[in-house]
Amino acid sequence: MATLDPLDAMLLTAELISSPMHVAVALIMSPPKGMTGTAFIDEMYEQGLTAPDPIDPRLRRRPHRGVDTGGLWAWREVADLDLSHHLHRLTLPAGSNTTALWELVSELHAEPLDRSAPLWMAYLIDGLVGDRCVLYIKIHHIVVDGVAGLQMIADSLTTDPDRRGMPPFYASAVPDEPATKRRGFNPLSVVRDIAGAAVSGLSLARNVASAEVANIVGGLMTSTVAAPFGAPHTRFNAKLGPGRVFAATSLDRKRIRAIQDAADVTSNDVVTALVTGVLRDWLTKQDELPDQSLVALCPVTVRGRDAAGDDGHGNQFGLGLCPLPTAIEDPAERLSLVHYAMSNVKHQVAANGPGAMLIVLMPAVVPTALSPLLPFGSRVRPSYNLPISNVPGPRERSYFNGASIDEIYPVSVVYDGMALNVTLCSYADQIGVGYVADRDVLADIDDLIPLTEVALAELEAAVRVA
Repeated sequence: MATLDPLDAMLLTAELISSPMHVAVALIMSPPKGMTGTAFIDEMYEQGLTAPDPIDPRLRRRPHRGVDTGGLWAWREVADLDLSHHLHRLTLPAGSNTTALWELVSELHAEPLDRSAPLWMAYLIDGLVGDRCVLYIKIHHIVVDGVAGLQMIADSLTTDPDRRGMPPFYASAVPDEPATKRRGFNPLSVVRDIAGAAVSGLSLARNVASAEVANIVGGLMTSTVAAPFGAPHTRFNAKLGPGRVFAATSLDRKRIRAIQDAADVTSNDVVTALVTGVLRDWLTKQDELPDQSLVALCPVTVRGRDAAGDDGHGNQFGLGLCPLPTAIEDPAERLSLVHYAMSNVKHQVAANGPGAMLIVLMPAVVPTALSPLLPFGSRVRPSYNLPISNVPGPRERSYFNGASIDEIYPVSVVYDGMALNVTLCSYADQIGVGYVADRDVLADIDDLIPLTEVALAELEAAVRVA
């Protein structure tokens, strides 16, 4: 019996009381030369429904819990997958711009996935201005994390613009193996899985204690370590409604690298400081900037960049709380503080392991998510205000059956107590920035796009990059 990891089981359960927990990506493409966007999307759709290629094992199983699993969440393979349930064909009004596309993505992203089937959906969309087209894919977070999901997409692409006859994106990267017949209820198997989970949990105790002490002491002694329940109240720490909004923009990686080299920091430090500047400017314009700096929840992957495939684990990341110096006016000082804060987060995850850091932060994460649902929730300070994550995409410009992949944008998760999510994705010579939020909390999410350029220019000026 293949049981879900504790983190995945927690995400699946949390979805019942909060919001859909899927991640997504939008690929904007130009059709092959001599072919219209509509014709290309029609061809992709037909191929997707009829291709004989074996389906990736992660995309042909669904979660199940019952007497036969001893009450544990376990994976159950779906023998006859109905691709027409998962693959859909949509058309934007002719000449639609990206604003219209993001409105459609917002609607699609708000819809939960059907648990009676494997937890993924794909939409092939034409009608974008310039005869461009779009592939929007959403997959539940328990199936893949952001790094594995982007690697799955990258594996389905090529750097050869002349290559044709490529398998669909959902195809397995390895030869298919005959599915084993599902076994009936086996008490010994259930006991073994429960015992294995218990032993694994006990082995975390030392690292958990170490991480807890480090967080408490660090939070008291330095502004670059965030202690639990130390974030200010903001509009982002609210109960969500059913609607979503999404906006995206693209950054030139050369500009990010110039700041990185000038300040002797990492590219992740630069984009985190950039988001800090965006939030500071936006909250100032709303007259809502807290005196105390915001705090971000930052996933730190423990996957190697080239080892993000199907290894049997949907999520392999730790979590850390990173102070965002929104109360600091000087962009250069903000960048320096972010650098030391992110270095501490990465050190904690590396030293104690992702499992230990997840356990340490659960008492902080759960109340932050639950407090908006409680009548006395406003009395409980949140531990963070929003998540910021940065995932690697394909390093080189890529193609699918001759279509150029022009831009890649991540669309991530929001839930109660966390109404805004910022996720970045590197691709070739650019970095896609995806802002997703609850519609009731941040209806004017488009305002963040021009502020992104302003924040980037401020950082360039602060470190004297022309």
